[in-house]
Amino acid sequence: MANLVAPAVRKQEVSVTRKMAASLPGLRAIAQSKGLKVHHLGAGYPHPEVTDPRGFLNHQEGYFSFLREKEGLNDPETLPEFLRESYSYTDTLGPLSSRKTFAEVYGRDWGIKIDPEKLIPTVGASGGISLACSLFERSGESIAYITDAPTYAGFTARASLCQHATIYSVEMDSEGAIPDLMRSQIRKARSDGHFVPFYYTVPDGHNPAGFSFSQNRREEIIDVLKEEQVLLLEDAPYLYINYAEPENRPITFLGIAPEQTIHLFTGSKIGFPGPRVGYLYSDAVLEIEAGETVDLSTLALTESSSDLLFQNPAALRGFEALLHKEREDGGYSVRESMWELAEAKLTVYRDNRSILLQTLEERLCGYKDYFDWTTPDGGFFSVFTFLRKDSSVSVVTDDSLIEHLVSEHGIVVIPMYDFYPEDARLRNPGAGMNQLRLSFCFSESAGEARKRDMKEAVEAFCDAAIRLAVPESERS
Repeated sequence: MANLVAPAVRKQEVSVTRKMAASLPGLRAIAQSKGLKVHHLGAGYPHPEVTDPRGFLNHQEGYFSFLREKEGLNDPETLPEFLRESYSYTDTLGPLSSRKTFAEVYGRDWGIKIDPEKLIPTVGASGGISLACSLFERSGESIAYITDAPTYAGFTARASLCQHATIYSVEMDSEGAIPDLMRSQIRKARSDGHFVPFYYTVPDGHNPAGFSFSQNRREEIIDVLKEEQVLLLEDAPYLYINYAEPENRPITFLGIAPEQTIHLFTGSKIGFPGPRVGYLYSDAVLEIEAGETVDLSTLALTESSSDLLFQNPAALRGFEALLHKEREDGGYSVRESMWELAEAKLTVYRDNRSILLQTLEERLCGYKDYFDWTTPDGGFFSVFTFLRKDSSVSVVTDDSLIEHLVSEHGIVVIPMYDFYPEDARLRNPGAGMNQLRLSFCFSESAGEARKRDMKEAVEAFCDAAIRLAVPESERS
């Protein structure tokens, strides 16, 4: 049998979340053999309680009937235009009506003007990340992406696919990425011979860091990027999974500097994850050969056409249905806001977040020298830190600890170390090695049972944390 050789292929590391997913069935079996209940504090999935599609399917059917009547079709055998379009080849931009509706509602929610002709449909936000990377990688020039330390594992996985791309990461404090370090990293990357196209971040409900960037820090970051002529890739999956009061919600980067920002929206958190509806949007203008300028959206459309020629118009039309509200007369009109859709989800996530934070405070308030955790203003995660008070009981959050928590306590969590890009771990080999990402979004139960399960999960985690980190003589 011949051995095939792939020239210059970079070996891909398996992310910690995928390793956990692969090992979980065996670990779960061990836990259950010991009579332990499995507690989910690891998965970042939307909760089953908010993704039941039956109400949506009924709503979509009603909206589609409304569109049929609007076309004036009385013959039931005649195929409506919207239905024909939904299951045929279509423009890479997808249905215009879907883009217009999204631009109207999203723009109104966030105080931004969106041109529907610049909205590029993507396969969720992950498709937007891939599209943005491909746009700048095509030239073959040596690329440096700037991102946070830690950052979303999906971004580092995508960036690592390109042989001539490198990540230069920027440490964060409690307000976001540190501007002076960002400037230094951009300049270092350039001095190392790389082109720097953009800085990637998840500023609202940061995954995995478990907090949102402050308004002041956003403006400072934009100032640095403008000075350095670097774009910002704003991944916004959790904009509507937001726990701050409306007056305290920061302005998006797109709202601050639309000409500097590539904005990624996904319907997975506010709608349904399965259809993978997303949009890339930007008002940026790029200079290309011979001083000529071109809209980034034009280049993104060309790139998208070469990769995914035909979007899924049925999924886009389904999302369009969500953005319409049934009237008393049986017709449908565009929603005033997507916050109406978000509230049903937030009821569940707000409950879970409150249970997580209250239980951590109740159980660990006497051990503040040993533990710390973030209070998320958005998203699904809090980062839990084992403070290294006493080296004799220092906790290392490596793979063996994760396996121990599952097999001995039934607790599923994700370690933070794998969310740090390689350069961050070279600067600090201990980066993330005393931290866990706690997720409060997912469980296998609903209603009051969900609340009880979340409480039990956090209590079990607190008990395990105390056993791991606090000397027996100091336990109450």
